[in-house]
Amino acid sequence: MEKPDLKLGKFFFLFAVIGVIALPIIIFQAFSVNTGEVLAKVNNAPVSDFDHNARQLYHTYNNTTPAYMEGASTARTLNYYYSLRQYPGSPPIIPHDMVDEKGQEYVCLSCHERGGFTQSMNRFTPVTPHPQHSNCEQCHVKPVIKELFQGTDWVSVQPPKLGKSALAGSPPVIAHPLQMRENCIACHVGPGTVVPIRVEHPMRGNCRQCHVPEEVRELFSRNPK
Repeated sequence: MEKPDLKLGKFFFLFAVIGVIALPIIIFQAFSVNTGEVLAKVNNAPVSDFDHNARQLYHTYNNTTPAYMEGASTARTLNYYYSLRQYPGSPPIIPHDMVDEKGQEYVCLSCHERGGFTQSMNRFTPVTPHPQHSNCEQCHVKPVIKELFQGTDWVSVQPPKLGKSALAGSPPVIAHPLQMRENCIACHVGPGTVVPIRVEHPMRGNCRQCHVPEEVRELFSRNPK
């Protein structure tokens, strides 16, 4: 049986051998690094989305058709808007057939990704706020029956109050959560939107530079002591 001091000595000797072998390799790699290439990689690294995915807002703005962005006519009302939803904020149902007159199934993003006028439905198509999620029917469904198969006492959530501002004339707060609704253009710009929430200045780009989410319901109180 070896003595503890002998085992400890072997351990330090092995550690020293590894250090002697590895140190020249580390020094060589350190001097062989091209600083310019490293800085180029850092400078060209993709920047993370900011301000609740505001980059998506800019991207969608650039890809939305001018006819949709500049269009002013719309027949949609707030009552119709909420009639498609079980409660404010829920995914709307699909209010039209899923196949055309030739029996071909519609591709949702072919109309809802960029908006524009749909001749077959004689209306402007609203833009989806999340075109990156292509499996639309995972959340949006086509009702198969008009009547509930069983009675319910469900009472819908009241819609948020519009136009709330901290001061008279200041930008109104965002009265709803931003999850899955990061793209303001989808609901607030173009002829496919609802008139009471339609804005006239989408060219200003980052909506959330002035409009902030209403995350605090009550003012905080300060203890004077």
